[in-house]
Amino acid sequence: MATTLPLFWHLSSASKKERLDASVKLVGALEQFQSQFVPVNKSGATSASGDEGEDDEDEEGLFKSDGLDLLNAQDVSYSIRRLVRGLASPRESSRLGFAVALTEIVSLIVDGTNTQGSMTGQEERDVLFARLFGLTAVIQSGLIVRTGSLIASASSAADASTPSSYEETIKELLALGEKKSWLRESAWWTISLAIDALKESTVSWKSNAIDNTLQQVFVGYDIWSPEKVALALKLQVSYPDQDWRKLFVPVFKNPDLLHTGNLQSLARILKESAADESDSKDVPKTTTGNWKPQLHFVWDTILEQLLPGPTSPHSSRGSFQEFFRIVVDESLFSSTASAERKYWGFQVFQKALPRVNQDSMPMLFTKNFMRTWINHLSKPDRYLHKIARQTVIDVQAFVQSNPHLGFALIFQLTGVNGSHQFDRLTKTKTVEGILTSMDTEGIKSYITYLLGQVSIPSGQTIEDIHAVNSRRSWIIEQLGALVRSGSIPKDDDWVQSILDWLIVHGLFTVIKKSEKSPFPALHSIPNPIFSDDLRQSCRNRLLTCIGDLNTQTSVVKSGDKSSKVSAVASDGDFWVSKVLRTIQTLEEDSKHVTLLNTLEDDVLVHCTKAWELTAQLKNITDERQEAAKGAELLLLATILQQYCSEEGDEIDTEALEACIDGATRMFPQGKKGKKGRKSASAVEEPLLPEPVDVFVDTIIGFLEKSTAYMRTVGNQVFGLLSGAVQESTIDLIVTQLERCDPTELLEGEDEDEDMDDVDGIDDENDGAANGVEVSEEGSEESDGGEEGDEDSNDEEEDVELRRKIEEALRVNGIEAATGESDEEEELMDDDQMMAIDEQLAAVFRSRANEKKTGKGLDVQREATHFKNRVLDLVDTFVKKQPSNRLVLRLISPLIDLISGTGLDERQLSDKAKGVLRSRIAKSKEIPLDIDVKSTLAIVTDIHTRARKVHSSDMLATLTQCSLYLSRILIHFDSEASIVQLYQESLVDFLTRKNSALNSHFFQDFIRRHPASAWALHNDLLENSGRAANTYRQGQAYQLLDTLMSQLSAMGDVNPSEAVEFMTRLQRTLLQVATDACDDKNALNAAQLKEAFKLALVAARQVQRIDQASITGTVQPDSWHSLAGRLASSERFKKSPGLPKMCEHIVRLSKPTEAKVKPVATVLKTKRKAEESAETEDASLATKKIKRKKVKSDKP
Repeated sequence: MATTLPLFWHLSSASKKERLDASVKLVGALEQFQSQFVPVNKSGATSASGDEGEDDEDEEGLFKSDGLDLLNAQDVSYSIRRLVRGLASPRESSRLGFAVALTEIVSLIVDGTNTQGSMTGQEERDVLFARLFGLTAVIQSGLIVRTGSLIASASSAADASTPSSYEETIKELLALGEKKSWLRESAWWTISLAIDALKESTVSWKSNAIDNTLQQVFVGYDIWSPEKVALALKLQVSYPDQDWRKLFVPVFKNPDLLHTGNLQSLARILKESAADESDSKDVPKTTTGNWKPQLHFVWDTILEQLLPGPTSPHSSRGSFQEFFRIVVDESLFSSTASAERKYWGFQVFQKALPRVNQDSMPMLFTKNFMRTWINHLSKPDRYLHKIARQTVIDVQAFVQSNPHLGFALIFQLTGVNGSHQFDRLTKTKTVEGILTSMDTEGIKSYITYLLGQVSIPSGQTIEDIHAVNSRRSWIIEQLGALVRSGSIPKDDDWVQSILDWLIVHGLFTVIKKSEKSPFPALHSIPNPIFSDDLRQSCRNRLLTCIGDLNTQTSVVKSGDKSSKVSAVASDGDFWVSKVLRTIQTLEEDSKHVTLLNTLEDDVLVHCTKAWELTAQLKNITDERQEAAKGAELLLLATILQQYCSEEGDEIDTEALEACIDGATRMFPQGKKGKKGRKSASAVEEPLLPEPVDVFVDTIIGFLEKSTAYMRTVGNQVFGLLSGAVQESTIDLIVTQLERCDPTELLEGEDEDEDMDDVDGIDDENDGAANGVEVSEEGSEESDGGEEGDEDSNDEEEDVELRRKIEEALRVNGIEAATGESDEEEELMDDDQMMAIDEQLAAVFRSRANEKKTGKGLDVQREATHFKNRVLDLVDTFVKKQPSNRLVLRLISPLIDLISGTGLDERQLSDKAKGVLRSRIAKSKEIPLDIDVKSTLAIVTDIHTRARKVHSSDMLATLTQCSLYLSRILIHFDSEASIVQLYQESLVDFLTRKNSALNSHFFQDFIRRHPASAWALHNDLLENSGRAANTYRQGQAYQLLDTLMSQLSAMGDVNPSEAVEFMTRLQRTLLQVATDACDDKNALNAAQLKEAFKLALVAARQVQRIDQASITGTVQPDSWHSLAGRLASSERFKKSPGLPKMCEHIVRLSKPTEAKVKPVATVLKTKRKAEESAETEDASLATKKIKRKKVKSDKP
């Protein structure tokens, strides 16, 4: 390398790689220059060359006695001087790069980095940094402890490094740390580097240097700081034989700095807070400075000794538990600690977390830390919310890399110092996220931990029953969350254990423990016993878990094949079947458990019959297997619902009976049974609904209920039965989507209430008739009790009603009775009674209307929710059976549903639109067999609606449905009917001003089915002249343009027909333009330009189809004449682009020019003409606007 100058620029680069590369190249080049250099005597040394100029003259006084030029090559001496000077440079990363490259400069650093009184603050800061980086470079290069002379050095000393230079370096670093508080940490870190270098060296004066270092650091410097603690810990490890007790007193009483007795003093030092006046005099003197977010390097030293890593050669020193409790939890996380100190505490936690194992992890999650963490996680406006969130991320990352520690971590989050509701309080998914990262063994350990907290150990008194119930309720929620989360890997064993536990405590009572039972819940009797609310919670959670498992898929292996199946375990058996099997096993163990709610005999008979029927359905393996699976799941789910019904509820066995009947008729067993049933019910068969309709009706009944379990089961079963759906089934579903008047629903409810009242009266009459005497006193007591209940519930309403009645009486001159005296009461005559009759009637009428209005809103809201659930069935059917012809029967009802919904039913409308647009209209498959006549009727209805609807969103939906049905009818050779419909709609769109159709309705049809849409070309041309206005006429031209551009995609278009149409189109456009020049129509320049574009497209299409007929088709003379008329027209003379477009058409019509000019040239000419026309139009518009502004400014 000829020169080293370019390398200095890269030493300042922000890129670490560039700095290191430049340093390597610089050192290599200097070594090469130095090897070629021959030292000369001082008398023979030449002065600095004149090429160095002013830089060397400025440095002459500083380096005149350094001897660099005598001992080194010119490039080497220059580089050393520039590196020293560059240490003070604030540009980018100059200090880092120059410090790495600096070598033998120890004698120059102190002299070259002295501060002066005339320096500014920035200059002083740069100089101090220069001294720090220079000393660091000397230490890291090993020059401070070298044992031999340098290569090519003129010095004859054997040991180039001396104790005095080492001591001077330490002294300078200590002074540098004292000069500026923000330099103290860096200066002491450099001192630790010097001690490390001294330890690794073999200098003869090592012992003296250590003694001198201890003297300067511990005796000459009596203030304790975190830097001094870090240095003391490092020296204790390296030199344990020193008298540390003497050096540490009186601040630390024990020579072991991490001893428990020293932790209080250590906490105050590491907290970096000044001592209060009231504190003891033994409190150590500490240094205070500006707070900074970066954690001090002393914590790395401490954690390395308390929690050494697996690769560390040192063993653990001291008690980490006591250290973290005193120094971190009770100091940095204390209730009186500042937010800045707590920020440090979070950073200490983050540094310690990767070092802990299962035994030391509980030491981190201390009381004050958990309180601070939860508080700052709970709300985003908390000061330390970001660092608390980052701690959550670190915890989750730690579990992902150590899944076996997930359970231990959850134990701490939900344990004594944490909270069972950690995720809810912190509004995070920390516990849930940890669970997703745990392995199967960790999940099992967590379940064991949860179940271990259910009962209080025998012998302990129950102090707070509410706390026990709250903990049990939390356990039930956690078990349900494990099953519900789809991201947690499922294992049949632990899922089954959760279901078994919920069954035992939700449906049974443990009367005697059985340690040999396969169910762990029977190994002990719960202490205290479960309350009724908790048992109900177990039943509800059991049904919820089954519903969640029904939506999740499991990999089922069958031979060499594997498939994903919903609602089943890995063995292919339904989860609900496993639950019922457990219930049967527990019912047989009457010695240890008893069923809470014993089923009645008739219900038990139905359940037994249904269970036997499910065993038969499992044997069906033909094409009916999927439907049989659906029937089996429905029967099993209905049986479980019977067991989980609440005590006192009337058990509905109709659904179970209907399911048994439907399954028996849909899947008959044996030929004899079929014949016998056919002969026995030959007369009744037409009256019986289809079996699949029975199932779907039961599913709809499930959807009416508010439980998620019933809804989930219903959707799952319907998906399995979708292949067996018939027309009557679709009609049954569609009926549920019909809009009902809320008043009719209310009348139905009122009739039910009236019937209940009549039944009550009949019961009383029957009681009297049977000789049962009802005493007047007893009846009064019962009435009084009922009235008391009503008064307690409706007290506010009764007060308001009473106020209105009193006001009605008062306006008629009648005061309300006070009840104090009966003598003052006067009887009202007939006139007075008639006077207040109307007011009282109005009061009671308004009260009745208020009740009906509120009830009507509730009924309408519930009806909307129910229709939403029915739409889930529709979506499932379309998704499962896209090629089923019954899909077409759903289109019109869905359209009716969308058009009939109000503003308060927006969600229902959007869901129906999604089914039509996303599921049906965009389906890649079409029905394989349709009724053309009924399908055509649906399309006709859609077109009729589209002509009248005044909603763009609804029109877009109708457009998609029309395209879908058009695709089907064209596939089944009914193209003519579709074309006729679009022709009628096109006439309506162009000729009727109030038509709701838009151009997109036809453009989409043209683009999707261009061959069929070609039949509309004559209608478009003929009706464009009869358009309702010029805007519709322009849209007709746009549709023709779209149709013309699709000609290349039409393979069977007759060329002669196309040319003949192009001829008529050219004549029509010429006539329209001529009429515009004669002011016979209202077309403006922009609309006329669109017409000319259409003429250009037509001319190009004729060129492509039949080159010979281009002249006769386009009629160039007429277009040339039209160009002249446009140029001279008062109306269009300011739009020169129009005549140019006419001339462009003329040029296209000439065969010779068409052959000579390539298509690119024609297109370029067209673009220029269009751009010119657009420029003219824009210019005109701007001038008009300006004229209007001037006019408006006039007074």
